[in-house]
Formats: sequence, structure tokens, C-alpha cells
Amino acid sequence: MSKRSKTMIAVFSGILILAGISGIMSMNKENESSAPTASLNDLLSIVNPQANSLSPDMEKSTPERLKNGQQIFRFDTFGDEAYWGDTLKLHQAIAGEKLGGVGPGLSPKDALAVGLKVDAQALPPSLVRQLKAGKVDLDDPANTLALLKNNAVLGVTGFFDEAGKLTSMGIQCALCHSTVDDSLAPGIGKRLDGRANRDLNVGAIISLAPNINVIADRLGVDVPTVKKVLAGWGPGKYDAVLLEDGKGFRPDGKSAATLLPPAFGLSGINLHTWTGWGSVPHWNAYVANTQMGGKGTFFDPRLNDPKKYPIAVKTGDWNIRNSPDLISSKLPDLHLYQLALTAPKAPESSYNKEAAARGETLFNGKATCARCHVPPLYSEPGWNMHTPKEMGIDAFQADRSPDNMYRTAPLAGLWTHQKGGFYHDGRFADLNEVINHYNNLFKLKLTENEKRDLREFLLSI
Repeated sequence: MSKRSKTMIAVFSGILILAGISGIMSMNKENESSAPTASLNDLLSIVNPQANSLSPDMEKSTPERLKNGQQIFRFDTFGDEAYWGDTLKLHQAIAGEKLGGVGPGLSPKDALAVGLKVDAQALPPSLVRQLKAGKVDLDDPANTLALLKNNAVLGVTGFFDEAGKLTSMGIQCALCHSTVDDSLAPGIGKRLDGRANRDLNVGAIISLAPNINVIADRLGVDVPTVKKVLAGWGPGKYDAVLLEDGKGFRPDGKSAATLLPPAFGLSGINLHTWTGWGSVPHWNAYVANTQMGGKGTFFDPRLNDPKKYPIAVKTGDWNIRNSPDLISSKLPDLHLYQLALTAPKAPESSYNKEAAARGETLFNGKATCARCHVPPLYSEPGWNMHTPKEMGIDAFQADRSPDNMYRTAPLAGLWTHQKGGFYHDGRFADLNEVINHYNNLFKLKLTENEKRDLREFLLSI
């Protein structure tokens, strides 16, 4: 008997053994809870004793790395408190004059109004009881500081001295890419990592900073102009290119900011920003260094273009080097955690199942959606980019990116980020407008009933 034949017999014997184990376990259900669970290495050794087992380092390290990545996503400032606190002095505006800062301070009510979220699970039980009973003064900035001391404000870390005075502050990934389930009160509840915070008014928050002159000097404009640009963003939007190209508005006068995207459902997706700047770790490094103001290393020679990115060239943002580097070593585990954030399933009560089933047929057929939004990724495997002409829209935002194109956005979990509209800039108020756009662009001749069915399917993904 040949060596290959012996190997095949061993494999099939292993499969039969596994089948037998499965049958025995199913017949002995009353002892299921106490039955030992075989590890992946055990199963591999049964099927083929000669095969190399799964690396024990992989089995042990993956949960640890996921936990570390979650900690980074939620709480790591990458040293950006040097920018938000020490330079912009935003912490002083949060504290207010009575607590050692400047101005009236930021009350919990005002913080919630600009879209900041509170993690109810980080609060002490006594404070939760007081909140439920309405006994917490939401107009007092001192209570905002109390929330910061408990690490309860998503994406914001306060730094306090021994006397309890707020001395600086920093931000994290979770500021823009997490929200809460509102289980305790609007804006207060359990964390939902990866979801786009479409309530967050980043522009309004930055405008509170006492030393906004730093941004004005970088852009080469006056402070009133900076505040006009920031006011144009509105809830759920941010401009991640402004500090590199200086373009605060579109040619038509509208804001150049784009919608905050979700950070879930990115596993298997290639370029993942609206205009395809790069992969997840590229964008993490870009944002952490150039937008958050963290202290790390970032290199992208595409930004070394004085015509397209004059500010990036002037500031050296295309080639950032800090020592110590507080970012680069954290990118792998942060990446792993983000890839583990799967798109949340739509509540069954939120869409019509029968209509969604018909809509799926349309999605894969007559509506031709699946040509680009390939299931189950709902983006394109490979190069997921298209020209503005292919999408039937203007090129303004695409031309701010290195490749002058738009990405095929993954659609899974679409139901979680309908607020603010659709497309990169929210130009389409709802899914009906998106469907009508493509119906006209591609001359699909969808009926009104078919449009409704397609919409229900999109909400079900």
C-alpha cells in the first residue's frame, strides 16, 4: 500500500471517529454539561496524528490580543493629551472657571447635547441610582468631571492631579466610532463599540478650545474662519483631510466634512475609508498621528505633494517620527480588535421579512447591486474602488484622496447608521434617494414596489 493511500485511510478513519464521538455525545445529553470539550489541537491530532498542530501561541495569544486591542480602542490616547490638553487647552473649557478652567464649563447636559456618550457600566451603582431618580444635577460641570474620573465618557480621558483638578485631556478611537444603547437614558447606556456616533458634533467640541489659534495658524486663516468651518460640520461629520489640504468647503459652499463611518464589519474589506486612502492599519496610523495628535510614526509619501497637500508638506505630516513612539506597537492588536467587530444584525421587527426576501432577489438581479456590493462582504473582493463618473457624482471628495476615487462601501449593518444620510457626505437623506439615484443612473426601471422591497432588504443586512 502506498504512503498516500495510508494517509487517506488515516484521514477517513479520523472522520469516522469524530462522527462516532458526535453521536455518543448527542445520545448522552443529560451529561452534556459535564462532558469534556476537545480543543482544536485535539481534533487535529485525531484526524491526522502526523499533522502539525495549531500553534499553541495562537490559541493562547488571540484572546489576550483582542482584549488588549479593545483596551487600546477604548482608552488609549497615544499621548494626544499633549495636543488636546496642553496645546488646545480644551480641558480648561470643560472644567470651567469655578473648577480651575475658563468660561462656564461643560455640563453633562451640554456634553450629551454635542453627542458625547456615557458608559453606564463604568459608573458606580450609587451614581446610577441617583441618575435614575433624577437626583444628579446635569447642569453642573463638576458632574462632567465626575464622569471623566470614572472613565465613563466614551473616547475621552481626563487627567487629574492629586487635588482632583483636571489638568489635561485626551481622546481615543471610541470617541467617533462607538455609541451606547441608551438603556439608562438618552446618551447613557452600555457601550456599542464600532458603531458610528452620528450624534457627535466634533466641530462644536473643538470650537470650545481656548487656544484654537493653533489650528488657525496651521491653516493660515483667522480664528473666525476656523470656527465657521467647524460650525459647518454638524453632528456625525468630521473632515480628516482639512489639516493636510486646507479645504474647508466644497466649490458649492457646502462643508467639505464627511460622515463618520462605522468601524465594524471590516474583516475581508480592502480599502475601507470613503475615498480609499488605505487599509485599516494605514488609516489607524494616519488618524492617530495626524488627526488625534498622538505621538508615533507615520509615513505616506503620497502626502508629499505641495500642490495637493500643501499643509502636509509644510508640517511634515507625510513623514512623522516621534521618540518614544506611542502608536506603532499598538496597531496590530488594535487592528485585530477592529476586525473582530462584526456588523450587528438588524432587529427582526425593524423590517418586513417578506419584502426583504423579494428585495434580496432584486439586489442580486435586476437592481444589479451585487455587481459591486458582493455578498457576503457587500463590498468588492480585491480593488473596491470606482471613479466618480461610475457612481454618477462629483469628484470633489475623491480628488482630495491619493487615488481620486470612491470606495464601494460595505453594506452590512447599514441600519445602524442611517442618521445623517448616505454616501460620504450624506447627500442622500435616506435610502429611497439612494435607490432612485441608481435607478436613474443605470436605467434599472424599478417599480415603486420593487424600490420598497429593495429598501427593506438593505435594512435587513
